[in-house]
Amino acid sequence: MGILNLLLGNTTDMADTTELTSSAQASPEELTEAIAELEEYRERLVNDTLSMAQRAKIMKAQALASLQPQLTQLDATLESLRQQQSTLTSGN
Repeated sequence: MGILNLLLGNTTDMADTTELTSSAQASPEELTEAIAELEEYRERLVNDTLSMAQRAKIMKAQALASLQPQLTQLDATLESLRQQQSTLTSGN
């Protein structure tokens, strides 16, 4: 969970997340855990946002459009973590 805290610790400046993922040295197990937790976070973020949008009578497309920058950053972070994990596992 340590790497995930680093990744999500500063949610106001998501640019730091990319820097952390490229410089953080983690074991394959830590990367697997971080990827799983980020995927769960992404899913929960989308579901919670859509649930709130429905209660507020906001269109689904509008709610998802407002989330798009965060989802793009999360997807980029997940891809970076997956690449790190692939590099570590293929290098062993």
